[in-house]
Amino acid sequence: MPFGLTNAPATFQGLMNDIFRPLLRRNQLKVKQSKCLWAEPKVEYLGHVISAAGVEPDQAKIHCMTEWPLPKNQKELRGFLGLTGYYRRFVEGYGKIAAPLTLLLRKGEFRWTEAATEAFEKLKEAMTTAPVLALPDFAKPFVVECDASGAGIGAVLM
Repeated sequence: MPFGLTNAPATFQGLMNDIFRPLLRRNQLKVKQSKCLWAEPKVEYLGHVISAAGVEPDQAKIHCMTEWPLPKNQKELRGFLGLTGYYRRFVEGYGKIAAPLTLLLRKGEFRWTEAATEAFEKLKEAMTTAPVLALPDFAKPFVVECDASGAGIGAVLM
């Protein structure tokens, strides 16, 4: 679901309701009242926390990233990059920061270096200081910052 669109969660939820309404009735599925929330000040949704302040990464996921040990193989590195990659929209320059790590994902290229350790720690730091997404002030100009390397590309709307 794209963030930044007005009423995107409501539109998405409305679409899901329309699509699944016949299936819910046909299969006699019911809503469990104890799992329903109403008028909450903040809601956890798809790994994000949505509140009046905006949209931000789930702090439990951020804690998991900061406590992640140094990867010993490509599988562990893929896991870390997969988790941080989900939140790449919150991090300016994600592609540049992660480039030394993504290079290690090439077949037969996993040789941990000082540059990889530095990138790993920078990425963990960037995840803990990521800004909260909020609705833009349309009275101000917009700037799109793009970064690209031989291993990735990223963009941030500022």
